[in-house]
Amino acid sequence: MALARTLAVAVIGVEGHLIEVEAHLAGGLPALALIGLPDAALAESRDRIRAAVLNSGQKWPDERITVGLFPATLPKSGSGFDLAMALAIMAAAGVVPQPAPGHRVLVGELALDGRVRPVRGVLPAVLAAVDAGVTRVVVPARNAAEAALVPGAEVEPVPDLRSAIGLLRGEYEPEAVAVPPADHAARGAETELDLADVAGQSRGRLAVEVAGAGGHHLYLQGPPGGGKTMLAERLPGLLPDLDLAAAIEVTAVHSVAGVLPPETPLISRPPYRSPHHTATPAALVGAGSTVIRPGLACQAHRGILFLDEAPEFVRTALDALRQPLESGVIEIARARTTIRFPARFLLVLAANPCPCARAGTVGPNACECPSAVRRRYQARLSGPLLDRIDLQVEIGAPTRAELRADVGAAEPSAVVAARVAVARAAMATRLRGTPWRTNAEVPGAVLRRRWPLPASVTFAADRAFETGALTARGLDRVLRVAWTLADLEGLARPGPAELGLALDLRIPGRPG
Repeated sequence: MALARTLAVAVIGVEGHLIEVEAHLAGGLPALALIGLPDAALAESRDRIRAAVLNSGQKWPDERITVGLFPATLPKSGSGFDLAMALAIMAAAGVVPQPAPGHRVLVGELALDGRVRPVRGVLPAVLAAVDAGVTRVVVPARNAAEAALVPGAEVEPVPDLRSAIGLLRGEYEPEAVAVPPADHAARGAETELDLADVAGQSRGRLAVEVAGAGGHHLYLQGPPGGGKTMLAERLPGLLPDLDLAAAIEVTAVHSVAGVLPPETPLISRPPYRSPHHTATPAALVGAGSTVIRPGLACQAHRGILFLDEAPEFVRTALDALRQPLESGVIEIARARTTIRFPARFLLVLAANPCPCARAGTVGPNACECPSAVRRRYQARLSGPLLDRIDLQVEIGAPTRAELRADVGAAEPSAVVAARVAVARAAMATRLRGTPWRTNAEVPGAVLRRRWPLPASVTFAADRAFETGALTARGLDRVLRVAWTLADLEGLARPGPAELGLALDLRIPGRPG
């Protein structure tokens, strides 16, 4: 009878939990039993591990083997436990020395020929290991760059089980892993989309600048050809790079989703996601029967989620975004557990005024949609959803005179991005010591208590609230936008002009 232990990590959502893997060899008929709430992929590891051990030149123990994953009450999924289980069995059989308690964490999937294959979620797994005080992590060679992003981690990449056995015996020296450079490829793609390409639309350009500076959600409504999509696509180029903490947070989400590029694993630019209007609620927020993966809204964390032709999305998909718009978190409940994904994104909605998209035009192409049809079309965006949108702007199609006058005169993205960076720096100074990064994240109650404004400044917004033009939530969002306008203008605090402009950008049709 022999017993050995190794360490692995279970990733639930984007949070890692240290798992103790125990292998027990005893007399009896040869068999391998796996306990500790494994899912189907993990249960299949019996055959993978046995084939990998044999194809690595080792003898499979001719005994009854029991492998336990503890704590037993925690659900475990995926094939990332293969390496830890195989080495626990090898240690119990005396092939490798008994690992010291808390010495190493082992992550990786085994191929039948013994190769250690890459897995999802290595970054959150290594973060959990280092937080638990286990700094040495053995990972698949193709995940080494991702694992090296974690400060304090001693990454030991292995290409196959034979190398992992040699590592525990002291016969194999893994290659040193350098911290990979940040991925600036997205910046190159963004620079090709310049705000100077958008002719006219001074109001839309202002709304995009304010949204980028303060992290405010944006709703653009107008006829086709007005520039709604062009404005939204150029918004990422106005945002500053992610700081290291945010970059690791975003990278962890993409790692769990399985969309992380292995050659440049650190995501340093705010992500941008633009799903088709046929996207389901599951595609937006995440889904899975046993292994729940983050959806497109989660993948847009710390970035932008753009829904073009927003009324064409199914109502349930749009309403599924209401919770993360308020809390910055998506919760998915299943029978065994509840998964939490970070989802603090900047939502941009674009919509036509009616189904035929010709509302407001004159002549033979004028809109013929009945008023009831228009109302039903616009009602696809529910009131509670729109109430969470800070900026709601109507834009029209530019005239020929505007197109001619704007040639070469519009500000490029670089100039606007510089103002956004200055405004973000002002926010960072004011919000230092708080959990918030942008004005859009500050709760209204905190904003009024810590940074109160005199009644003479908020008069117009208070009046709109009293008349029912603004809800309490809408009033808070107007105050946040006013602070962003003040930051863009270099003011210490907003005045009546900033509050008035914030109100204009909130209430569609209000003269600006």
